[in-house]
Amino acid sequence: MEKEGYSSFVIRVLEKYGIDIYDRIEVLWRGLKLEGILLPRPLYGDPNVLILKLDNGYNIGVDIGQIQSLRLVEKRPETKRPPTKIKFAKEYPKVSLLGTGGTIASRVDYRTGAVYPSFKIEDLYDFLPEIFDLALLDAEEMLKIFSEDMTPRLWSRIAERIASKYHSGYRGIVIAHGTDTMSYTAAALSFALRNIPGPVVLVGAQRSSDRPSSDTALNLLGAVATAAYAPFGEVVVAMHGETGDSFVLLHRGTKVRKMHTSRRDAFRSINDFPLAVFMNRKIYILSDDYFPCRSIEDLKVRNQFDEKVALIKFYPGMDPQIIDFLIDKGYHGIVIEATGLGHVREELLPSIRRGVEEGIAIVISSQCLWGRVNLNVYRRGVELLKAGVIPAEDMLPETAFVKLCWTLAQTRDLKEVRKIMLTNIAHEINYRHVPEHYPPVFDLKMLNKYTRKVVSID
Repeated sequence: MEKEGYSSFVIRVLEKYGIDIYDRIEVLWRGLKLEGILLPRPLYGDPNVLILKLDNGYNIGVDIGQIQSLRLVEKRPETKRPPTKIKFAKEYPKVSLLGTGGTIASRVDYRTGAVYPSFKIEDLYDFLPEIFDLALLDAEEMLKIFSEDMTPRLWSRIAERIASKYHSGYRGIVIAHGTDTMSYTAAALSFALRNIPGPVVLVGAQRSSDRPSSDTALNLLGAVATAAYAPFGEVVVAMHGETGDSFVLLHRGTKVRKMHTSRRDAFRSINDFPLAVFMNRKIYILSDDYFPCRSIEDLKVRNQFDEKVALIKFYPGMDPQIIDFLIDKGYHGIVIEATGLGHVREELLPSIRRGVEEGIAIVISSQCLWGRVNLNVYRRGVELLKAGVIPAEDMLPETAFVKLCWTLAQTRDLKEVRKIMLTNIAHEINYRHVPEHYPPVFDLKMLNKYTRKVVSID
């Protein structure tokens, strides 16, 4: 029953006025007229509180005992509608939209108050028909998961599917992904797919499309435009560049991190600039150093990842047994987020030496994020180098983790592992930092200084 969860008193009142769930109603509450859609009651909460979705997109709860009057405004529309007829222009570039879940491809479960994955091209057309004026677009729900459930095996599957799409003649690929682990997947695809024929664009949303402050529309518009028209053959993340709705930043998949839990401009490029900016139907390319789109014959797929790799954070007083535990459990690689230039406490050195002696690749990154690991400055860094660790240069810890997973799937020889980890493969290492890299706030005034090419979509 749709009214299940509301109290028997509420149900009797609703039946008296002929009101059902999803009907539009008007409530007079403490002298204030409120109009909205009556929603099912959440799993938790007061059963005497009506839940209304107002026209501004927000939900409110109104205690029925404080309601002065109640009126049915309009019965709910038919829940079944005919499928949308989508018309395409044949001359548009072919773009495939692959869904994996996340807020950008979600609906609200009003019973629990949570969002759940949903991905249909008809819904996308009804929500944002503009994207179908950019590309010959199709959609496929590859996965239906929350991003915290992503795994290296799923990275491998996604890479395979992307390759098959390119072999089918697609110009670019958009991956709808939850934001929490999107940077991991972006890094994984950056290493797994080499010489790609067009952009691979991961896109997400910080706020679901039922909210008035949703960032879904602009992010998706920028992602599809980039996949269809950008000149680079790289993996990027397309997300809001500021709190308003003016532009989308296109971050390299190996240099991006989610830096805020809820802001719409949560994503930042670390130790680098974004590769490009999407604004007003134009793509501003900010670097001459990008991989161009290649022929399909050049595409290489190396999509295996070693799952016996750990990413751990050093903290004061850290017990060496944590590293010993990973060694004893048969892990092949460990990335340690160390302090500053790449330091850990002295008590960890014997365990680190033991791991390297037993053939385990141990990589040192920095918790600072900005800047570069340098193990040649202080004694502890030199001791770590002598123990056989591999410095992560200016790689993000998660990028170093993903790269080590990818590297160890190709070789377990520590000399080869070191060589690959210190080789710049997908722009994960930036050898030159400039002052504007920190703090990572992208000002549109920087467009004039750093734009190298403009791609107009019109």
